[in-house]
Amino acid sequence: MGMWDFVKGAGKKLFGGSAEAAEMPKEEALRKEIEGLGLDAKGIDIKVVDDKVELSGTAVSQEVKEKIITAVGNVEGIAKVEDKTPGKDPVFHTVAKGETLSAIAKKTLGNANRYPEIFEANKPMLKHPDKIYPGQVLRIPQA
Repeated sequence: MGMWDFVKGAGKKLFGGSAEAAEMPKEEALRKEIEGLGLDAKGIDIKVVDDKVELSGTAVSQEVKEKIITAVGNVEGIAKVEDKTPGKDPVFHTVAKGETLSAIAKKTLGNANRYPEIFEANKPMLKHPDKIYPGQVLRIPQA
């Protein structure tokens, strides 16, 4: 259980990005985004309060929980994600300008050649290892 900061002005546009998204409640738009990524959000309750997302309930796995936090946090307009679900606290890294997955792997995992582990840990949100952007928050896999 924890609270993580995200870059409010960075990320995927969901709220107001299309006429459909502008009309649907934020919780519903986030749930649709999660489902669109193929993540199983059964057991997770989503509540949006201003620019903060609150997650409660029980995720199907630790990995899915971490991916849901990453997916909803990397939506434009979201500044914080509060996790009220059971399980370990995930480890995240906010991408700085000019960083690559190799540099992030060296910094967080001790070896630049472990960048595929970070890429895999962030699928399906990441489609290509070179397609990261400043302000994006990435999940760092733990042993």
